[in-house]
Amino acid sequence: MKQARSTIADRDWSPDGDREWDDFSSEIRHLVQHLVERIEEHGADPDAGPEDSVMLDVQVGGVRCMLVRRPLEPARPESALSPREREIARMVAKGYPNKVIARVLEISSWTVSTHLRRIFAKTGVSSRAAMVAHLLEEGQIGEGPRAR
Repeated sequence: MKQARSTIADRDWSPDGDREWDDFSSEIRHLVQHLVERIEEHGADPDAGPEDSVMLDVQVGGVRCMLVRRPLEPARPESALSPREREIARMVAKGYPNKVIARVLEISSWTVSTHLRRIFAKTGVSSRAAMVAHLLEEGQIGEGPRAR
C-alpha cells in the first residue's frame, strides 16, 4: 500500500532533536535575516515606486525565494451585489412580489427569498423598502446618486 507523503501541516513540529525541524527553522531564520537587512538598507517606505517592488530575492536550499511588494488592491465593498441580486432588487423596487419575481426569472419563490435575505445582510437593512432606499442611495439600482 502506497503511503501518502506528509505535508508541513501533517507534521508534528517539535524542535527537540528533529533534523527536519532544524533545516526548516534555519531556512526561515535565513529568509527573515535577509528581509530585515533589506528593509534596513532601503527602508520600509510603503510609497516606494515600482523599481523597489522586490523586497527580497534569495536562494535557499536550491529554491529561489522572492518577496515582492505590491500595492493594495481596493477591497470589494461588502454591499456589492451579484448581477442576480441587482436584478431582484430592481424588481422589488418596481413593486413586484416574490411570486412574480420567481415566475419572471424562472426560479422558485424560496430562491427569491434567499436572495433577498442575502441582500438584506449585505446592505444592513431589514425591510424591502429600506433595501430599495439604500440601494438607490448607493446607486446600485435605478438612477440614484453614485457611491463615492
